[in-house]
Amino acid sequence: MSRPLNVIFAGTPDFAAESLQALLDSRHRVIAVYTQPDRPAGRGRKLTPSPVKRLALKHELPVHQPMTLKASEAQAELADLNADIMVVVAYGLILPKAVLETPRLGCLNIHASLLPRWRGAAPIQRAIEAGDTESGVTIMQMDEGLDTGAMLLVRRTPISATTTGGDLHDSLAALGGEAIVEALDALADEGLTATPQPEAGVTYAAKLSKAEAELDFREPAAALAARVRAFNPWPMAWCAFGTDRIRLLMAAESASAAGEAPTATGTLLDHDGEALRIACGPEGSEVLRVTQAQLPGAKALPVSDLLHARAERFATGLRLGHHDEEASA
Repeated sequence: MSRPLNVIFAGTPDFAAESLQALLDSRHRVIAVYTQPDRPAGRGRKLTPSPVKRLALKHELPVHQPMTLKASEAQAELADLNADIMVVVAYGLILPKAVLETPRLGCLNIHASLLPRWRGAAPIQRAIEAGDTESGVTIMQMDEGLDTGAMLLVRRTPISATTTGGDLHDSLAALGGEAIVEALDALADEGLTATPQPEAGVTYAAKLSKAEAELDFREPAAALAARVRAFNPWPMAWCAFGTDRIRLLMAAESASAAGEAPTATGTLLDHDGEALRIACGPEGSEVLRVTQAQLPGAKALPVSDLLHARAERFATGLRLGHHDEEASA
């Protein structure tokens, strides 16, 4: 077996910390960690280190937090580390060409999708939102493009009808850690074959925003259910609920009951004791079945518990959401 690789690790959130831990548990040597500068967080807006920084300090690793890697001083400091390879996971800074070419074996990225599908900022949520039945991680040789580099290793995982954004995040974080260790082991020993990404099938995962979390019940039930699951735990799907808001955490497309006529979108139909049934889709002809929700100031609960404790708030015929189309009609 060849010698272990000297690795620079660059990452910031929890997702990246999983990969850092996997590398620390491997035969390879993490010689330095790069992460975003500490950011204000919490009610007191206290400067808070990233999950990656906290893990690095726990293991007494050198931590670098440059505002940019475009400065010659930052590039010289990185070059002085004399690393074999740099592993990048949700770092948050652009790596200039000079940095990409500094380590002996270049820079690898752990991307949370099956490239070339879902290049960009939010591949986990966009895969669920689009109704994909599988996702995975791609170990990619970084180049100057946006997630366009050649693929070295791909690992897949299914997306089920109940997979949330949080579920897939955790699955892919663990899978990414396993995959990067496998890739580094192969590179240190016999090497890996780089496969260019195909031109067909490219999609882009736009950054998530809070604004798109509000549900429009004119959309089909399948699309609404996918968005509810994709946006759990952030930005969390919601709709107007009288003068309040209600958050929806788990939902599925449901068949209409026999003899149930189409009704106004957003209308609460007869519930089944376990779920809220909301008219949606074209002319209210479809049904969204919500099984977990959260009222303002309360914790998230199964809808069966909400119906047991607050049944009067969920009367059949109540309309959820905004209905601007009526005002303009």
